[in-house]
Amino acid sequence: MPYEWIRHWRRLPLTWRVAVVVAGWLILISALHHGLNVERGHRKVVRLGYMPVISNLAAPLLDYASRNHGAVQLQALKFSSFAELGEALRNDQIEAAFMIAPLAIVLRQQGEDVKLVYIGNRHESTLVARKDLHATTLNDLVGKTVAVPLRYSGHNLGVRRLMEERGLVDKIKVVEMNPPDMAASLAAGSLDAYFVGEPFAAKTLKSGDASRIYYVEEVWPNFICNLTVVNQKLIREEPAVVKLLVEGAARSGIWAAKNTQAAARIAGQYWNQPVELVEYALSTPPNRIRYDQFVPKDEEMQRMADLMVHFGLLTSGDITGLVEDRFAKAADLSEVTDIESILRPVDLK
Repeated sequence: MPYEWIRHWRRLPLTWRVAVVVAGWLILISALHHGLNVERGHRKVVRLGYMPVISNLAAPLLDYASRNHGAVQLQALKFSSFAELGEALRNDQIEAAFMIAPLAIVLRQQGEDVKLVYIGNRHESTLVARKDLHATTLNDLVGKTVAVPLRYSGHNLGVRRLMEERGLVDKIKVVEMNPPDMAASLAAGSLDAYFVGEPFAAKTLKSGDASRIYYVEEVWPNFICNLTVVNQKLIREEPAVVKLLVEGAARSGIWAAKNTQAAARIAGQYWNQPVELVEYALSTPPNRIRYDQFVPKDEEMQRMADLMVHFGLLTSGDITGLVEDRFAKAADLSEVTDIESILRPVDLK
């Protein structure tokens, strides 16, 4: 029988034999690709882009909790800059973005159909200065250079608002810098101060390279550092997934507040940061971080948009259609016992 098959094979035209081999190869490659890249049990994967700051603590916790649990894997993808994160959302490379707040307003005004569904943890940003400057107030930074994460950031708005209030306009140089680069630049002496989300400020405070000027809550109560946006398409086509994401993020804060050390261990792994540093940032001063103010509000975002117009970052303060609060308002925060419990069962049908 095998020899009969070989004789028939040899009688086929060369072009046919080549076509059969190519088809077989494609089928094999497709099968291997499917086996290696499709989740076992046909789990749905939702990609969450984020920057490694404490206001985005929910991202690694959601990833960790969903790795081997539930019908959906919430895959956290770490970015090195907010600009790259915004482009990834714009180009559908991620389904959700934990991003700096003013950038969401910019994307919306640029025509991206994004919806704000969740506010990240609050009171986690700090203004620090080089220790040798002996600075204790913003006035001590006159003639110095202060870094912020992005021109479209609450940190930029906050510094500029303080300068205006204290008669320091144009007396302090404000520059943009990716948060992961700030601590090294300050330690090297090429930067005088920076205002950023934790744990990047805590890094230089803990090392002794910097002194604290302000905790953000001292100058801007309920400051919004980062928030979560999703495309309207995801809400329209898969509202159960958005519900899982938002409710899980809210529940992760309930768990983290009671399990600071465990949360720091998980986040440290994802952020490639020492656990001791993350724990320090989460707990210094005690009970600093607010996990319970996660519902987005039109009035808060409108105040931010108006400030952006005031400082020439936007020509319009229009935020029509940006805020979608129903998922956060409906979040069930009961029976949060362990990390896996932050994700409640969801029916994707």
